[in-house]
Amino acid sequence: MSTEALSQTWFMTQRQLTAVLRQPAYVVMMLIQPAVWLFLFGNLFKDVVELGGFGTGSYLDYLVPGIVVMSALSSNMWAGMGTLEEIERGTLNRFLTTPVGRGALMNANVVQQALTTAVQSLLIVLLGRLGGAEYPGGAAGVAVLVVAASLLGTVFGAFSNALGMLVRQRESIIGINTFLLLPLTFLSSAFMAPSRMPDWMRHVADFNPLDWAMVAGRSAMSEDPDRFVVLTRTGALAALAVVAVLLSIRTFRSYQRSV
Repeated sequence: MSTEALSQTWFMTQRQLTAVLRQPAYVVMMLIQPAVWLFLFGNLFKDVVELGGFGTGSYLDYLVPGIVVMSALSSNMWAGMGTLEEIERGTLNRFLTTPVGRGALMNANVVQQALTTAVQSLLIVLLGRLGGAEYPGGAAGVAVLVVAASLLGTVFGAFSNALGMLVRQRESIIGINTFLLLPLTFLSSAFMAPSRMPDWMRHVADFNPLDWAMVAGRSAMSEDPDRFVVLTRTGALAALAVVAVLLSIRTFRSYQRSV
């Protein structure tokens, strides 16, 4: 990518970050909702670790990566609503008449989503630590979890952007997101150790990107990380993120030809 393209991408990213910071309610909810999940589920199921298979004696230790990844999913699935709003206001069409590169318009969205997800993930990790969670993997393990969550956010944020440009209806985006959120969450190891899940759910979870991020993060944050697991799951997420971004750019070009 050229210096000019990088400069344009960063300029557009700053614009989107400014829009996020101008919505205090959104910023607050980024922290409050995960905190509710973290401590509600953490206290409700705290004794479940006695069944074994969780790899830790504290359910909160197990839960933190799950909440980080869940939050990345739920936040980024709504990215298409922002794209739809810019289409409805005519903002996106006005940018099409400027010299700004088309790649910068879409890449800025991806960068903004990744940065927002990374900050949110770090805040959840900090909340978990304040609540008594321990991270034997140290800063490196936390970094892997944040990267995995950001990659997952990129995947679903890019798909959501593509969806927004395709359907151009809020009701469709809301319906699809509502349909996907709970199945993707519960068909993963977010709340329950894989060994305690029914066989069919465990096999489905193996193909769930949400679970890839959780497994990579949990392994990296453990006392004895499995490098193969971390690298394969994170690599799969990175590959899927590239596909999602390319799909989003392709959809954007189709949208551009339609206006």
